[in-house]
Amino acid sequence: MTGKILGYRSKEPVRFYHDWNDKEIEVLNKHLFLTSKPMVYLVNLSEKDYIRKKNKWLIKIKEWVDKYDPGALVIPFSGALELKLQELSAEERQQYLEANMTQSALPKIIKAGFAALQLKYFFTAGPDEVCARIIRKGTKAPQAAGKIHTDFEKGFIMAEVMKYEDFKEEGSENAVKAAGKYRQQGRNYIVEDKK
Repeated sequence: MTGKILGYRSKEPVRFYHDWNDKEIEVLNKHLFLTSKPMVYLVNLSEKDYIRKKNKWLIKIKEWVDKYDPGALVIPFSGALELKLQELSAEERQQYLEANMTQSALPKIIKAGFAALQLKYFFTAGPDEVCARIIRKGTKAPQAAGKIHTDFEKGFIMAEVMKYEDFKEEGSENAVKAAGKYRQQGRNYIVEDKK
C-alpha cells in the first residue's frame, strides 16, 4: 500500500486518482497532501477588466485549467474593486455597483470555497445572539452540537430545527411553531444548510 502511494507521488495530483481504497485514503489523509485538496482558481483582474468582463488572458487561463484540472472552477475577481467596495459605505457601495453594472465576487468566492471543501453552515440562536456555525456536509446533529460546546455533543438529546427562510417569512420562533414548520430531530438527523 505505501509503495502504491509513494509511487504515485510524482504523477498527477492525488485528487485525480479515484481508485484509492478506504485504507489508502486513511493514510493519505494523515499526510495532508496539497494535491488532494479540491481547487478553485481565482483570477485577479484589474478593476477595469473585471467591470467590462474582458481580459486577454482569461480564456487562456480557463483553457489551461480545463486541460490540467478538469471540472475545477475559475472565478475572475478584482482585488482592487473589492478593496474599494470595503472602503465605501453601504449606500455608496450599492450606487457604485449599480453605476458600473457589476457586483462583488466575494459571495461567489465564499460559496465556491464552502462547496469545494464540503462545508456548510447552520445557525444557533438565543435571546442575545445569533451565530453561524461551520460544519462538514453529512454532519449529524450531536457532532454539530459539539461545535457549540463539547458538553452539548456528549449530552445531546435532540435538536430543535427550523429553516432560516421559514423564520424570515414568519417573523418569530413562535410563528414558525404555529405554522407547523418547527421540528424536533434526534441523534441521526443530518444537519442541513441554513437551518
